[in-house]
Amino acid sequence: MSGIDECLLEAMTLPGARGAALVEWISGLALGKVGEAPDGDHEAMAAHLADFARAAAEHAVFAGPQAAAEAGAAGEKGPLVEDVVVATRTAYHLVRFVEAPYEGGVFLHLWLDRSHANLALALMRLRDLAQRLVLA
Repeated sequence: MSGIDECLLEAMTLPGARGAALVEWISGLALGKVGEAPDGDHEAMAAHLADFARAAAEHAVFAGPQAAAEAGAAGEKGPLVEDVVVATRTAYHLVRFVEAPYEGGVFLHLWLDRSHANLALALMRLRDLAQRLVLA
């Protein structure tokens, strides 16, 4: 696939999609965005989500020291966490970490209206989009 814009536009075709963004998870910079932001400000949302994603990706409670040691021995880079799902009363927020060709990394964020979304489908499609995303 595809560049950032194409990836985000395809994410917006999912049932219930309200907004999507590609965020650099160290700086909190939105590299691309489409649709709405939950609080109306894509840049602020990206910065807050980056803090949250970084905490999830780097905290040992989610992967454990054994998994981190095995990943390091295998030469794997990036976070050990693949997805983060936050369910609120009215929405789902999906975060999918994407391998980047530079230090740090990026993640895809997809905001879904819970009453119209299919969570399983969205997770599968987001994984597929992340694998096809070309970052240069």
